[in-house]
Amino acid sequence: MSLLRFGSKGGAVSTLQRQLKGLGYVLEVDGDFGPATEKAVRDFQYGRRLIADGIVGPKTLKALRGGDCAILLSAADLAVAAVRLSVELAAVYAVNEVESRGEGFFAAGKPAILFERHVMRRRLSVHKQRLSGWPPDLVSSKAGGYLGGPAEYRRLDQACQIHEVSALESCSWGAFQIMGYHWEFLGYESVHDFVARMKTDEAEHLEAFVRFIERNPTLHQALQRKDWSTFAEGYNGPAYRRHGYHHRLADAYERHKEVA
Repeated sequence: MSLLRFGSKGGAVSTLQRQLKGLGYVLEVDGDFGPATEKAVRDFQYGRRLIADGIVGPKTLKALRGGDCAILLSAADLAVAAVRLSVELAAVYAVNEVESRGEGFFAAGKPAILFERHVMRRRLSVHKQRLSGWPPDLVSSKAGGYLGGPAEYRRLDQACQIHEVSALESCSWGAFQIMGYHWEFLGYESVHDFVARMKTDEAEHLEAFVRFIERNPTLHQALQRKDWSTFAEGYNGPAYRRHGYHHRLADAYERHKEVA
């Protein structure tokens, strides 16, 4: 689905406004996502312990339909992270908006993953396992072969038959796409401990992200300074300019600092 946010217009916005109005929020149903609608969305999100960013995506829609949101990130989780990292709350909101997957779990309740076949090859080498003779969609010197979404678990299960630890280390996990091979660097007991935490809730996904920032002084200082180019390059790699991550982070920060 397309996200609904400030400036959105049309039937989907009207439907949202009717839902909010039915919950007691004073709104005009005009199909225009303006300041009053954004405030109502933020108030609703905060009341349901969601991230109060004023953006309507799958999580907010789930809450509007009465779904269970217990495993989802809350505004309180981001506030704790901001204090721990000594950064502005609006900066944490910006990073959550731009750098997270939006949803840390697939519909089936499994943490979101993306299996990286080129990382699998490197991890097999680290663990002194055979590198050749494996299906190229599972082990390769090149990235790719993605099935996307929950189907990535099919690739992970097959890769586990080759070497379980390497396979778990070769996935990015959760809302913030933290690679499994970072488990030791981030202070987890094992990759299995890391994966078990990722299966718990999105607060654990945020915990992994915070640990990653804490252990990367360049990233940490860039976030504190709101140096979005340095942060985006360190988190996303050299292609960050092509995807405009630094501009997206800056724009999100400016939007959130007005209310966070």
